[in-house]
Amino acid sequence: MNKKIRTTDLPDFDLAEHLKTEQDIAAYLSLVLEDGDSSELAHALGIAARARGMTEIARISGMSREALYKALRPDAKPRFETVARVCKALGVRLRVEPEQDSAA
Repeated sequence: MNKKIRTTDLPDFDLAEHLKTEQDIAAYLSLVLEDGDSSELAHALGIAARARGMTEIARISGMSREALYKALRPDAKPRFETVARVCKALGVRLRVEPEQDSAA
């Protein structure tokens, strides 16, 4: 009665399909930023750019698609200018907050 499911029969999970709004993208990028890993941030920006459409993000950011793919691959260490341009094209911004409440 119990049918076994083979993992090869399962669809691939693509996070980009679930990032539908700027709020979704902002929440995802905020979680990634908390880890402080720049290559993971590059990868996350790449996923968000694919969610929006890499061609559109390239056009808005003033970068070529090829440069965008290269800058946002998982092992990349993009320059801050690139990160800022991609964030602006995505409709999100980076925020800085104190690590601890200064009133304590």
